[in-house]
Amino acid sequence: MIQQHSVLEYLEQSAFARPDAIAVTDEHGQMTYSELLSASKAAGCALAQYDVAGHPVIVLAEKSIETLRSFFGILYAGGFYVPVDPSVPDSRLESMFETLEHPYVITDADGLERVSSVLPEASSVDIASIAAPVNQALLDAIRQNASENDPAYVLFTSGSTGTPKGVCVSHRAIIDFIDCFVDTFGFTEGDIFANQAPFDFDVSVKDIYSSMCVGGTLAIVPRPLFSPPAALIDYVNAQNATVMIWAVAALCLISSLHGLDYSGLPTVNKVLFSGEVMPMRHLRTWMERLPEALFVNLYGPTEITCNCTYHIVDRARAYEEGLPLGEVFPNREVLVLDASDHLITQPDEVGEMCVRGASLALGYYGQPEQTAAAFVQNPLRPDEPDTMYRTGDLARYSTDGELYFCGRKDNQIKHLGHRIELEEIDVAFERCEGVTRCRSAFDPEKSRIHAFYEGDIDEAAVIAQAQEALPVFMIPSTLSHVDDMPLTKNGKVDRKALLVRYLEEKKRAREARKAARREKRGE
Repeated sequence: MIQQHSVLEYLEQSAFARPDAIAVTDEHGQMTYSELLSASKAAGCALAQYDVAGHPVIVLAEKSIETLRSFFGILYAGGFYVPVDPSVPDSRLESMFETLEHPYVITDADGLERVSSVLPEASSVDIASIAAPVNQALLDAIRQNASENDPAYVLFTSGSTGTPKGVCVSHRAIIDFIDCFVDTFGFTEGDIFANQAPFDFDVSVKDIYSSMCVGGTLAIVPRPLFSPPAALIDYVNAQNATVMIWAVAALCLISSLHGLDYSGLPTVNKVLFSGEVMPMRHLRTWMERLPEALFVNLYGPTEITCNCTYHIVDRARAYEEGLPLGEVFPNREVLVLDASDHLITQPDEVGEMCVRGASLALGYYGQPEQTAAAFVQNPLRPDEPDTMYRTGDLARYSTDGELYFCGRKDNQIKHLGHRIELEEIDVAFERCEGVTRCRSAFDPEKSRIHAFYEGDIDEAAVIAQAQEALPVFMIPSTLSHVDDMPLTKNGKVDRKALLVRYLEEKKRAREARKAARREKRGE
Protein backbone atom coordinates (compact mmCIF):
# COMPACT_ATOMS: atom_id res chain seq x y z
CA MET A 1 0.00 0.00 0.00
CA ILE A 2 1.25 3.51 -0.86
CA GLN A 3 2.64 5.40 2.12
CA GLN A 4 0.07 7.94 3.30
CA HIS A 5 0.85 11.19 5.09
CA SER A 6 -2.69 12.60 5.39
CA VAL A 7 -5.99 10.80 5.83
CA LEU A 8 -7.26 12.96 2.98
CA GLU A 9 -5.22 10.79 0.63
CA TYR A 10 -7.72 7.97 1.21
CA LEU A 11 -10.46 10.19 -0.22
CA GLU A 12 -8.25 11.51 -3.03
CA GLN A 13 -7.04 8.10 -4.20
CA SER A 14 -10.56 6.63 -4.17
CA ALA A 15 -11.88 9.68 -6.06
CA PHE A 16 -9.18 9.17 -8.68
CA ALA A 17 -9.83 5.43 -9.00
CA ARG A 18 -13.65 5.48 -8.67
CA PRO A 19 -14.92 9.03 -9.32
CA ASP A 20 -18.51 7.99 -10.07
CA ALA A 21 -18.87 5.42 -7.28
CA ILE A 22 -21.09 6.32 -4.32
CA ALA A 23 -18.87 7.46 -1.46
CA VAL A 24 -21.50 8.28 1.16
CA THR A 25 -25.26 8.14 1.66
CA ASP A 26 -27.57 9.46 4.34
CA GLU A 27 -31.33 9.81 4.75
CA HIS A 28 -31.33 12.89 2.51
CA GLY A 29 -29.20 11.80 -0.43
CA GLN A 30 -25.82 10.63 -1.61
CA MET A 31 -22.48 11.83 -3.00
CA THR A 32 -20.06 10.22 -5.41
CA TYR A 33 -16.36 10.28 -4.67
CA SER A 34 -15.74 13.09 -7.15
CA GLU A 35 -18.59 15.11 -5.63
CA LEU A 36 -17.39 14.52 -2.06
CA LEU A 37 -13.84 15.47 -3.01
CA SER A 38 -14.94 18.70 -4.72
CA ALA A 39 -17.29 19.63 -1.87
CA SER A 40 -14.59 18.94 0.74
CA LYS A 41 -12.05 21.07 -1.10
CA ALA A 42 -14.59 23.88 -1.45
CA ALA A 43 -15.22 23.71 2.30
CA GLY A 44 -11.49 23.70 2.93
CA CYS A 45 -10.95 26.83 0.85
CA ALA A 46 -13.78 28.58 2.71
CA LEU A 47 -12.43 27.60 6.13
CA ALA A 48 -8.88 28.62 5.20
CA GLN A 49 -10.13 32.22 5.31
CA TYR A 50 -10.71 31.81 9.05
CA ASP A 51 -7.13 30.79 9.82
CA VAL A 52 -8.02 27.40 11.31
CA ALA A 53 -4.70 25.81 10.33
CA GLY A 54 -3.19 24.11 13.37
CA HIS A 55 -6.33 24.71 15.43
CA PRO A 56 -9.35 22.66 16.52
CA VAL A 57 -12.77 23.31 14.97
CA ILE A 58 -15.93 22.15 16.72
CA VAL A 59 -18.56 20.55 14.49
CA LEU A 60 -21.82 20.71 16.44
CA ALA A 61 -24.18 18.71 14.22
CA GLU A 62 -25.87 15.37 13.75
CA LYS A 63 -23.96 12.93 11.58
CA SER A 64 -24.67 13.45 7.90
CA ILE A 65 -23.01 13.95 4.52
CA GLU A 66 -22.70 17.66 5.37
CA THR A 67 -20.94 16.80 8.62
CA LEU A 68 -18.50 14.46 6.87
CA ARG A 69 -17.79 17.13 4.24
CA SER A 70 -17.07 19.57 7.07
CA PHE A 71 -14.58 17.16 8.65
CA PHE A 72 -12.66 16.84 5.41
CA GLY A 73 -12.94 20.58 4.77
CA ILE A 74 -11.35 21.31 8.15
CA LEU A 75 -8.50 18.94 7.32
CA TYR A 76 -8.00 20.60 3.92
CA ALA A 77 -7.79 23.95 5.71
CA GLY A 78 -5.03 22.53 7.93
CA GLY A 79 -7.10 22.28 11.11
CA PHE A 80 -8.49 19.31 13.01
CA TYR A 81 -12.12 18.53 13.72
CA VAL A 82 -13.92 18.02 17.03
CA PRO A 83 -17.31 16.28 16.63
CA VAL A 84 -19.81 17.30 19.32
CA ASP A 85 -23.24 15.72 19.71
CA PRO A 86 -25.97 18.41 19.51
CA SER A 87 -27.72 16.81 22.51
CA VAL A 88 -24.75 17.53 24.79
CA PRO A 89 -25.74 19.68 27.79
CA ASP A 90 -24.78 23.36 27.67
CA SER A 91 -22.35 23.04 30.56
CA ARG A 92 -20.48 20.23 28.84
CA LEU A 93 -20.36 22.21 25.59
CA GLU A 94 -18.93 25.17 27.50
CA SER A 95 -16.31 22.92 29.12
CA MET A 96 -15.20 21.57 25.73
CA PHE A 97 -15.07 25.09 24.31
CA GLU A 98 -12.85 26.27 27.17
CA THR A 99 -10.56 23.23 26.98
CA LEU A 100 -10.09 23.83 23.25
CA GLU A 101 -9.29 27.50 23.92
CA HIS A 102 -12.29 29.04 22.14
CA PRO A 103 -12.23 27.29 18.77
CA TYR A 104 -14.22 28.12 15.64
CA VAL A 105 -17.63 26.39 15.60
CA ILE A 106 -19.45 24.87 12.63
CA THR A 107 -23.09 24.07 13.25
CA ASP A 108 -26.54 24.04 11.64
CA ALA A 109 -29.25 26.70 11.69
CA ASP A 110 -30.62 25.55 15.05
CA GLY A 111 -27.14 25.31 16.50
CA LEU A 112 -26.24 28.89 15.54
CA GLU A 113 -28.85 30.27 17.94
CA ARG A 114 -27.66 27.97 20.71
CA VAL A 115 -24.00 28.86 20.17
CA SER A 116 -24.74 32.58 20.30
CA SER A 117 -26.48 32.04 23.63
CA VAL A 118 -24.22 29.46 25.30
CA LEU A 119 -20.88 30.44 23.71
CA PRO A 120 -21.18 34.20 23.12
CA GLU A 121 -17.42 34.47 22.50
CA ALA A 122 -17.47 31.86 19.71
CA SER A 123 -17.12 32.56 16.00
CA SER A 124 -19.53 30.25 14.21
CA VAL A 125 -20.84 29.50 10.73
CA ASP A 126 -23.77 27.57 9.25
CA ILE A 127 -22.61 24.15 8.07
CA ALA A 128 -24.65 24.50 4.86
CA SER A 129 -22.84 27.66 3.78
CA ILE A 130 -19.23 26.49 3.99
CA ALA A 131 -18.04 26.67 0.38
CA ALA A 132 -15.70 28.77 -1.74
CA PRO A 133 -14.21 28.38 -5.21
CA VAL A 134 -11.54 25.70 -5.09
CA ASN A 135 -8.06 27.19 -5.02
CA GLN A 136 -5.83 24.17 -5.53
CA ALA A 137 -2.65 26.20 -5.07
CA LEU A 138 -3.87 27.27 -1.63
CA LEU A 139 -4.70 23.68 -0.66
CA ASP A 140 -1.32 22.47 -1.93
CA ALA A 141 0.47 25.10 0.14
CA ILE A 142 -1.45 24.06 3.27
CA ARG A 143 -0.62 20.38 2.65
CA GLN A 144 3.04 21.23 2.05
CA ASN A 145 3.26 22.73 5.53
CA ALA A 146 1.47 19.80 7.18
CA SER A 147 2.92 16.77 8.94
CA GLU A 148 1.60 13.26 9.45
CA ASN A 149 2.02 13.93 13.17
CA ASP A 150 -0.49 16.80 13.07
CA PRO A 151 -3.83 16.17 14.81
CA ALA A 152 -6.72 15.01 12.63
CA TYR A 153 -9.44 14.98 15.28
CA VAL A 154 -10.19 15.33 18.98
CA LEU A 155 -12.82 13.11 20.60
CA PHE A 156 -14.01 13.93 24.09
CA THR A 157 -14.36 11.20 26.68
CA SER A 158 -15.36 11.28 30.32
CA GLY A 159 -12.92 12.78 32.82
CA SER A 160 -12.32 11.88 36.48
CA THR A 161 -12.02 15.56 37.50
CA GLY A 162 -15.45 16.39 36.12
CA THR A 163 -13.92 17.93 33.00
CA PRO A 164 -14.19 15.92 29.75
CA LYS A 165 -10.87 14.79 28.26
CA GLY A 166 -10.17 15.54 24.59
CA VAL A 167 -8.27 12.63 23.04
CA CYS A 168 -6.10 14.10 20.27
CA VAL A 169 -5.33 11.71 17.40
CA SER A 170 -2.87 12.30 14.55
CA HIS A 171 -3.08 11.50 10.85
CA ARG A 172 -0.26 9.02 11.32
CA ALA A 173 -2.10 7.11 14.06
CA ILE A 174 -5.27 6.80 11.96
CA ILE A 175 -3.33 5.65 8.90
CA ASP A 176 -1.32 3.14 10.93
CA PHE A 177 -4.53 1.61 12.24
CA ILE A 178 -6.73 1.77 9.14
CA ASP A 179 -4.15 0.25 6.79
CA CYS A 180 -3.81 -2.90 8.90
CA PHE A 181 -7.51 -2.95 9.81
CA VAL A 182 -8.54 -2.99 6.14
CA ASP A 183 -5.94 -5.61 5.24
CA THR A 184 -6.81 -7.86 8.18
CA PHE A 185 -10.49 -8.12 7.30
CA GLY A 186 -10.26 -7.86 3.52
CA PHE A 187 -12.59 -4.92 2.95
CA THR A 188 -13.03 -4.02 -0.72
CA GLU A 189 -14.57 -1.36 -2.95
CA GLY A 190 -17.74 -3.45 -3.05
CA ASP A 191 -18.34 -3.07 0.68
CA ILE A 192 -21.10 -0.88 2.08
CA PHE A 193 -20.43 0.13 5.69
CA ALA A 194 -23.61 0.66 7.74
CA ASN A 195 -22.50 3.43 10.10
CA GLN A 196 -24.17 3.03 13.50
CA ALA A 197 -21.92 5.06 15.76
CA PRO A 198 -22.28 8.82 16.26
CA PHE A 199 -19.38 10.76 14.79
CA ASP A 200 -18.17 11.77 18.27
CA PHE A 201 -17.62 8.08 19.11
CA ASP A 202 -14.43 6.47 17.81
CA VAL A 203 -16.24 3.42 16.40
CA SER A 204 -17.27 5.75 13.55
CA VAL A 205 -13.59 6.38 12.70
CA LYS A 206 -13.41 2.79 11.44
CA ASP A 207 -16.49 3.30 9.26
CA ILE A 208 -15.34 6.59 7.77
CA TYR A 209 -11.74 5.81 6.96
CA SER A 210 -12.14 2.13 6.07
CA SER A 211 -14.73 3.03 3.44
CA MET A 212 -12.63 5.92 2.10
CA CYS A 213 -9.53 3.70 2.03
CA VAL A 214 -11.02 0.93 -0.11
CA GLY A 215 -13.37 3.10 -2.18
CA GLY A 216 -16.46 1.56 -0.63
CA THR A 217 -19.66 3.27 0.49
CA LEU A 218 -20.33 4.83 3.89
CA ALA A 219 -24.06 4.42 4.60
CA ILE A 220 -24.92 6.75 7.49
CA VAL A 221 -27.78 5.27 9.52
CA PRO A 222 -29.98 8.03 11.03
CA ARG A 223 -29.90 8.22 14.83
CA PRO A 224 -33.74 8.12 15.29
CA LEU A 225 -33.83 4.61 13.83
CA PHE A 226 -32.08 3.19 16.89
CA SER A 227 -35.35 2.85 18.78
CA PRO A 228 -37.64 0.81 16.50
CA PRO A 229 -35.57 -2.23 15.38
CA ALA A 230 -37.83 -3.04 12.43
CA ALA A 231 -37.25 0.36 10.83
CA LEU A 232 -33.53 0.11 11.57
CA ILE A 233 -33.19 -3.29 9.91
CA ASP A 234 -35.26 -2.12 6.95
CA TYR A 235 -32.90 0.83 6.48
CA VAL A 236 -29.76 -1.33 6.69
CA ASN A 237 -31.26 -3.74 4.17
CA ALA A 238 -32.29 -0.91 1.86
CA GLN A 239 -28.62 0.16 1.78
CA ASN A 240 -27.54 -3.41 0.93
CA ALA A 241 -25.01 -3.10 3.72
CA THR A 242 -22.23 -5.70 3.82
CA VAL A 243 -20.28 -4.55 6.90
CA MET A 244 -21.49 -3.63 10.39
CA ILE A 245 -18.81 -2.19 12.71
CA TRP A 246 -21.10 -1.53 15.67
CA ALA A 247 -20.97 -0.98 19.39
CA VAL A 248 -22.02 -3.98 21.48
CA ALA A 249 -24.87 -1.94 22.99
CA ALA A 250 -26.39 -1.31 19.53
CA LEU A 251 -26.28 -4.97 18.56
CA CYS A 252 -27.78 -5.99 21.89
CA LEU A 253 -30.59 -3.46 21.42
CA ILE A 254 -31.69 -5.25 18.27
CA SER A 255 -31.41 -8.75 19.72
CA SER A 256 -33.11 -7.72 23.00
CA LEU A 257 -36.10 -6.38 21.09
CA HIS A 258 -36.18 -9.46 18.82
CA GLY A 259 -35.47 -7.33 15.76
CA LEU A 260 -33.78 -10.22 13.98
CA ASP A 261 -37.02 -12.20 14.24
CA TYR A 262 -38.65 -9.53 12.10
CA SER A 263 -36.21 -9.75 9.22
CA GLY A 264 -32.75 -11.01 8.35
CA LEU A 265 -29.78 -9.05 7.05
CA PRO A 266 -29.02 -11.05 3.91
CA THR A 267 -26.26 -8.85 2.50
CA VAL A 268 -24.27 -8.44 5.74
CA ASN A 269 -21.17 -10.64 5.68
CA LYS A 270 -19.04 -9.07 8.46
CA VAL A 271 -20.07 -7.95 11.95
CA LEU A 272 -17.34 -6.37 14.09
CA PHE A 273 -18.20 -5.25 17.61
CA SER A 274 -16.51 -3.34 20.43
CA GLY A 275 -17.13 -0.94 23.31
CA GLU A 276 -17.84 -3.47 26.07
CA VAL A 277 -17.99 -7.20 26.67
CA MET A 278 -20.40 -8.91 24.27
CA PRO A 279 -22.86 -11.18 26.15
CA MET A 280 -22.63 -14.66 24.65
CA ARG A 281 -26.41 -15.06 24.57
CA HIS A 282 -26.74 -12.04 22.29
CA LEU A 283 -23.77 -13.09 20.15
CA ARG A 284 -25.25 -16.53 19.60
CA THR A 285 -28.57 -14.97 18.56
CA TRP A 286 -26.76 -12.88 15.96
CA MET A 287 -24.72 -15.82 14.68
CA GLU A 288 -27.84 -17.95 14.33
CA ARG A 289 -29.56 -15.25 12.27
CA LEU A 290 -26.47 -14.54 10.13
CA PRO A 291 -25.08 -18.06 9.63
CA GLU A 292 -22.55 -17.11 6.93
CA ALA A 293 -21.24 -13.86 8.42
CA LEU A 294 -17.84 -13.30 10.01
CA PHE A 295 -18.01 -12.05 13.62
CA VAL A 296 -15.09 -10.25 15.24
CA ASN A 297 -14.53 -9.11 18.83
CA LEU A 298 -12.51 -5.85 18.86
CA TYR A 299 -10.83 -4.24 21.84
CA GLY A 300 -9.13 -0.90 22.39
CA PRO A 301 -9.68 2.50 24.00
CA THR A 302 -9.92 5.78 22.09
CA GLU A 303 -6.40 6.68 23.23
CA ILE A 304 -4.76 3.96 21.12
CA THR A 305 -6.80 4.87 17.98
CA CYS A 306 -9.78 2.55 17.80
CA ASN A 307 -8.49 -0.96 18.50
CA CYS A 308 -5.34 -2.88 19.35
CA THR A 309 -6.63 -6.47 19.42
CA TYR A 310 -9.14 -8.61 17.54
CA HIS A 311 -10.58 -12.10 17.84
CA ILE A 312 -12.38 -13.79 14.97
CA VAL A 313 -15.22 -15.79 16.50
CA ASP A 314 -15.06 -19.54 15.98
CA ARG A 315 -18.62 -20.80 15.51
CA ALA A 316 -17.65 -24.29 16.69
CA ARG A 317 -16.14 -23.10 19.98
CA ALA A 318 -18.07 -23.09 23.28
CA TYR A 319 -16.25 -20.06 24.80
CA GLU A 320 -16.79 -21.24 28.35
CA GLU A 321 -14.43 -18.51 29.61
CA GLY A 322 -16.05 -15.87 27.41
CA LEU A 323 -14.55 -14.19 24.36
CA PRO A 324 -10.78 -13.65 24.40
CA LEU A 325 -9.30 -10.34 23.29
CA GLY A 326 -7.41 -12.18 20.59
CA GLU A 327 -4.56 -11.19 18.28
CA VAL A 328 -2.68 -7.90 18.45
CA PHE A 329 -2.87 -5.75 15.32
CA PRO A 330 0.47 -5.25 13.54
CA ASN A 331 2.84 -2.45 14.60
CA ARG A 332 1.70 -2.32 18.22
CA GLU A 333 2.25 -4.35 21.36
CA VAL A 334 0.03 -5.11 24.34
CA LEU A 335 1.86 -5.48 27.64
CA VAL A 336 0.29 -6.87 30.81
CA LEU A 337 2.08 -5.42 33.84
CA ASP A 338 1.76 -6.17 37.53
CA ALA A 339 1.63 -3.56 40.32
CA SER A 340 5.43 -3.26 40.20
CA ASP A 341 5.43 -2.80 36.41
CA HIS A 342 6.89 -6.24 35.77
CA LEU A 343 5.74 -8.10 32.67
CA ILE A 344 3.16 -10.82 33.32
CA THR A 345 3.44 -13.95 31.19
CA GLN A 346 2.17 -16.64 33.59
CA PRO A 347 -1.46 -17.81 33.28
CA ASP A 348 -4.22 -16.47 35.55
CA GLU A 349 -2.17 -13.60 37.00
CA VAL A 350 -4.12 -10.35 36.57
CA GLY A 351 -2.40 -7.14 35.55
CA GLU A 352 -2.96 -3.85 33.74
CA MET A 353 -2.99 -3.76 29.95
CA CYS A 354 -0.65 -1.19 28.46
CA VAL A 355 -0.22 -0.47 24.75
CA ARG A 356 2.72 0.83 22.75
CA GLY A 357 3.07 1.52 19.03
CA ALA A 358 2.58 4.07 16.28
CA SER A 359 -1.19 4.32 16.72
CA LEU A 360 -1.11 5.95 20.16
CA ALA A 361 -2.95 9.25 20.48
CA LEU A 362 -0.97 12.45 20.95
CA GLY A 363 -2.50 12.89 24.40
CA TYR A 364 -5.31 14.94 25.93
CA TYR A 365 -5.71 18.37 24.34
CA GLY A 366 -4.88 21.17 26.76
CA GLN A 367 -4.50 18.75 29.70
CA PRO A 368 -0.77 18.04 30.14
CA GLU A 369 -1.08 16.57 33.65
CA GLN A 370 -3.64 13.97 32.60
CA THR A 371 -1.60 13.23 29.48
CA ALA A 372 1.55 12.67 31.55
CA ALA A 373 -0.30 10.31 33.89
CA ALA A 374 -1.65 8.08 31.12
CA PHE A 375 0.98 8.27 28.36
CA VAL A 376 4.14 7.19 30.15
CA GLN A 377 7.66 5.93 29.55
CA ASN A 378 7.68 2.18 28.98
CA PRO A 379 9.23 0.81 32.20
CA LEU A 380 10.51 -2.24 30.30
CA ARG A 381 12.67 0.04 28.13
CA PRO A 382 13.98 2.66 30.55
CA ASP A 383 17.04 3.61 28.47
CA GLU A 384 15.24 4.69 25.31
CA PRO A 385 12.28 7.00 24.59
CA ASP A 386 9.30 4.66 24.28
CA THR A 387 5.80 5.83 25.20
CA MET A 388 3.08 3.45 26.25
CA TYR A 389 -0.53 4.10 27.23
CA ARG A 390 -1.89 2.79 30.52
CA THR A 391 -5.40 1.61 29.64
CA GLY A 392 -6.57 1.02 33.22
CA ASP A 393 -8.06 -2.26 31.97
CA LEU A 394 -7.16 -5.50 33.73
CA ALA A 395 -6.41 -8.72 31.87
CA ARG A 396 -4.99 -12.20 32.34
CA TYR A 397 -3.58 -14.95 30.17
CA SER A 398 -5.30 -18.33 30.15
CA THR A 399 -3.37 -21.60 30.29
CA ASP A 400 -3.72 -21.63 26.50
CA GLY A 401 -1.98 -18.26 26.26
CA GLU A 402 -5.10 -16.30 25.32
CA LEU A 403 -5.70 -12.82 26.75
CA TYR A 404 -8.96 -12.13 28.62
CA PHE A 405 -10.47 -8.86 29.86
CA CYS A 406 -10.87 -8.79 33.66
CA GLY A 407 -12.47 -5.43 34.39
CA ARG A 408 -11.09 -2.07 35.50
CA LYS A 409 -8.43 -1.06 38.03
CA ASP A 410 -10.04 2.32 38.72
CA ASN A 411 -13.47 3.91 38.63
CA GLN A 412 -13.79 3.99 34.87
CA ILE A 413 -16.54 1.80 33.44
CA LYS A 414 -17.86 0.81 30.05
CA HIS A 415 -21.55 1.61 29.65
CA LEU A 416 -23.58 1.71 26.43
CA GLY A 417 -20.32 1.61 24.50
CA HIS A 418 -18.85 4.64 26.28
CA ARG A 419 -15.94 4.77 28.70
CA ILE A 420 -17.17 6.73 31.71
CA GLU A 421 -15.31 8.00 34.76
CA LEU A 422 -17.62 7.57 37.77
CA GLU A 423 -16.01 10.64 39.30
CA GLU A 424 -17.44 12.84 36.55
CA ILE A 425 -20.93 11.69 37.53
CA ASP A 426 -20.11 12.38 41.18
CA VAL A 427 -18.88 15.89 40.41
CA ALA A 428 -21.97 16.71 38.34
CA PHE A 429 -24.30 15.72 41.17
CA GLU A 430 -22.20 17.48 43.80
CA ARG A 431 -22.62 20.70 41.83
CA CYS A 432 -26.39 20.40 42.27
CA GLU A 433 -27.88 22.69 44.88
CA GLY A 434 -28.71 20.79 48.06
CA VAL A 435 -26.25 17.90 47.46
CA THR A 436 -23.32 17.68 49.87
CA ARG A 437 -21.71 14.51 48.56
CA CYS A 438 -22.33 11.97 45.81
CA ARG A 439 -20.76 8.65 44.90
CA SER A 440 -21.84 6.42 42.02
CA ALA A 441 -21.34 2.71 41.44
CA PHE A 442 -21.74 0.39 38.49
CA ASP A 443 -23.57 -2.93 38.51
CA PRO A 444 -21.88 -4.95 35.72
CA GLU A 445 -24.42 -7.78 35.86
CA LYS A 446 -27.32 -5.48 35.04
CA SER A 447 -25.17 -2.88 33.23
CA ARG A 448 -26.65 -0.11 35.35
CA ILE A 449 -25.22 2.96 37.04
CA HIS A 450 -26.49 3.73 40.54
CA ALA A 451 -25.81 7.03 42.29
CA PHE A 452 -26.01 7.77 46.02
CA TYR A 453 -26.04 11.22 47.60
CA GLU A 454 -26.16 13.03 50.91
CA GLY A 455 -28.05 16.30 51.21
CA ASP A 456 -31.33 18.02 51.91
CA ILE A 457 -32.99 17.88 48.48
CA ASP A 458 -35.34 15.29 47.01
CA GLU A 459 -34.19 12.86 44.34
CA ALA A 460 -36.36 14.19 41.51
CA ALA A 461 -34.97 17.70 41.91
CA VAL A 462 -31.40 16.39 41.88
CA ILE A 463 -31.96 14.39 38.70
CA ALA A 464 -33.50 17.42 37.00
CA GLN A 465 -30.39 19.46 37.74
CA ALA A 466 -27.96 16.69 36.74
CA GLN A 467 -29.66 16.23 33.37
CA GLU A 468 -28.48 19.72 32.48
CA ALA A 469 -24.85 18.72 33.03
CA LEU A 470 -24.55 15.09 31.91
CA PRO A 471 -25.16 13.40 28.56
CA VAL A 472 -27.90 10.80 28.48
CA PHE A 473 -25.55 7.82 28.62
CA MET A 474 -24.12 9.07 31.94
CA ILE A 475 -27.44 9.57 33.76
CA PRO A 476 -27.71 6.87 36.47
CA SER A 477 -30.48 4.30 36.34
CA THR A 478 -31.28 5.07 39.98
CA LEU A 479 -30.49 7.84 42.44
CA SER A 480 -30.79 7.17 46.17
CA HIS A 481 -30.58 9.49 49.16
CA VAL A 482 -28.39 8.03 51.93
CA ASP A 483 -27.67 9.19 55.48
CA ASP A 484 -24.09 7.93 55.42
CA MET A 485 -21.58 6.25 53.13
CA PRO A 486 -19.44 3.23 54.03
CA LEU A 487 -15.68 3.72 53.94
CA THR A 488 -12.75 1.55 52.92
CA LYS A 489 -9.83 0.95 55.28
CA ASN A 490 -8.09 3.86 53.53
CA GLY A 491 -10.89 6.23 54.45
CA LYS A 492 -12.40 6.47 50.96
CA VAL A 493 -16.05 5.88 50.15
CA ASP A 494 -16.53 2.20 49.40
CA ARG A 495 -18.51 2.21 46.14
CA LYS A 496 -18.89 -1.57 46.10
CA ALA A 497 -20.28 -1.57 49.62
CA LEU A 498 -22.75 1.16 48.64
CA LEU A 499 -23.94 -0.96 45.72
CA VAL A 500 -24.17 -4.12 47.82
CA ARG A 501 -26.16 -2.29 50.49
CA TYR A 502 -28.54 -0.91 47.85
CA LEU A 503 -29.04 -4.31 46.20
CA GLU A 504 -29.64 -5.98 49.54
CA GLU A 505 -32.21 -3.35 50.51
CA LYS A 506 -33.98 -3.84 47.18
CA LYS A 507 -33.97 -7.59 47.73
CA ARG A 508 -35.45 -7.23 51.23
CA ALA A 509 -38.09 -4.86 49.89
CA ARG A 510 -39.07 -7.36 47.17
CA GLU A 511 -39.28 -10.16 49.70
CA ALA A 512 -41.40 -7.97 51.99
CA ARG A 513 -43.81 -7.19 49.14
CA LYS A 514 -44.09 -10.88 48.29
CA ALA A 515 -44.78 -11.71 51.94
CA ALA A 516 -47.43 -8.99 52.10
CA ARG A 517 -49.15 -10.35 48.99
CA ARG A 518 -49.08 -13.88 50.42
CA GLU A 519 -50.54 -12.64 53.70
CA LYS A 520 -53.26 -10.76 51.83
CA ARG A 521 -54.17 -13.95 49.98
CA GLY A 522 -54.29 -15.78 53.33
CA GLU A 523 -51.48 -18.15 52.48
